[in-house]
Amino acid sequence: QVHLVESGGGLVQPGGSLRLSCVASETIYSMGWYRQAPGKQRELVATVTFEGATNYADSVMGRFVISRDNARNRVSLQMNNLLPEDTAVYYCYASGGEVSWGRGTLVTVSS
Repeated sequence: QVHLVESGGGLVQPGGSLRLSCVASETIYSMGWYRQAPGKQRELVATVTFEGATNYADSVMGRFVISRDNARNRVSLQMNNLLPEDTAVYYCYASGGEVSWGRGTLVTVSS
């Protein structure tokens, strides 16, 4: 299983920005982010393939940007115009057939 190490997250006011990063222990086809808010199921945020094809949840389209550095096995998520409903634990995701998850990093959007 691929080992994933996340960084970033924290507390930010509504309208603010945060950047999440995740480094994988090896090259893997698809990487991205999911999130889980209290009392809710884990949901897709955004993914990006090795070739750069991206997929976003409707709720973050136009506000979040996912990017990938294949040389460093790193995926990043730039989150802009954050809303209180973006508050969740964000999990790094990787899949090359088998799915791997990071430990999660908390993002809190509150004034």
